[in-house]
Amino acid sequence: MNDYTSEMKETPIQLLLADDDYDDCDLFKDALDELPVMAELDTVHDGEQLMQLLINKKDPLPQVLFLDLNMPKKNGFECLSQIKNNNKLKNLPVVVFSTSFDHDIVNLLYNNGAHYYISKPNEFEKLKNVIQAALQAITQDHAVKPDRENFVLQS
Repeated sequence: MNDYTSEMKETPIQLLLADDDYDDCDLFKDALDELPVMAELDTVHDGEQLMQLLINKKDPLPQVLFLDLNMPKKNGFECLSQIKNNNKLKNLPVVVFSTSFDHDIVNLLYNNGAHYYISKPNEFEKLKNVIQAALQAITQDHAVKPDRENFVLQS
């Protein structure tokens, strides 16, 4: 067992997934359940629900937010901007988790404060790999934003 695995098993990590696709939420939870990670996952299904939860939440905040870009009521871009401009929320690690991949959008997300970008994989094993890579990167680096070349996590 490596240091990452033993560290992750001892302390549950608090995760929040913002995604309007219920099937994607279920797949994310199933993938997370198969990882050597003790985690508590909460989900919200639109941007307004996300921001209300974060702004009204008493400490502690989630340790990582997985954020879909295309959500109703308030999209992921708007949420990211609000999070990074809010003193209470600005240090929350945000992993953008989206079906689209456009270099200009990825650059914009990096410049606007997202910690990592994941293009949703279409295979379950790849999904597990990218979730584990994101959690490992954030916990090992203590949520320090990576250099631009390490921003996109590949499955």
